[in-house]
Order: sequence, then C-alpha cells, then structure tokens
Amino acid sequence: QVQLEESGGGLVQAGGSLRLSCAASGPTNSNYVMGWFRQAPGKERVLVAANNLSGTNTYYADSVKGRFTISVDKAENTVYLGMNSLRPEDTALYYCALDARGRWSQRYDSSIYWYWGQGTQVTVSS
Repeated sequence: QVQLEESGGGLVQAGGSLRLSCAASGPTNSNYVMGWFRQAPGKERVLVAANNLSGTNTYYADSVKGRFTISVDKAENTVYLGMNSLRPEDTALYYCALDARGRWSQRYDSSIYWYWGQGTQVTVSS
C-alpha cells in the first residue's frame, strides 16, 4: 500500500512561483508513473505533468510547458512540481497521483492511478 502526502500550495501573485511536493510512503518502483493533475472549479481534472520515478519519461501539458518542472528525489521517494510564471488560470486544486503499473502511454487517464494525494490548493491572484 502506498500513501501520498502533498504539500506546498498557497496563494501567490501572478508571475510568482511555488513548488509542490508529493512524498510517497510504502514500496515504489522506478517504473511507477507519477502524475500531477489539477481541477479548477466547474472543470474537469486534467493532467498537467507526469514522469516515471526513474525520470526517464516526462510529460507537460501545453498550458504549462516551459513554466512547470517535474523532478524526482529518488532517495526521499518524493516528486516535486516546480511552478514558475504563475498565471491566474493556474488556480486550481492540485493532486499528485501514482500509477503502480507503469502505464506511461495511458498517463492522461485519471482512472489508471490507484493512489492519490489529498490535494493542495494553488491560488494565483492577478
């Protein structure tokens, strides 16, 4: 059983930066896929970034490409989402999620992720 603990959200002005953390406890494997999803009020949950825990595959949605960076601390079993040049449209509840079967090609599908963090709010003011 894996548990995910998120931290790092908050309120920031447009143009500012935040870094989200997702610490995994329990057994993990380098093939596992970690996804960062966000859900704004009244909208669907969407994948904004993902990688596998080995760091060999990385994905960014077009809306965050060049501004967000996903990274892995293997020793700490922690995945980070660095967010720069934040915009009001980045305001959402952010979730990390883990796919324990390494289904990289299906990373966009939230149903493949067995484990979810509790969510952390990111609010960007204009």
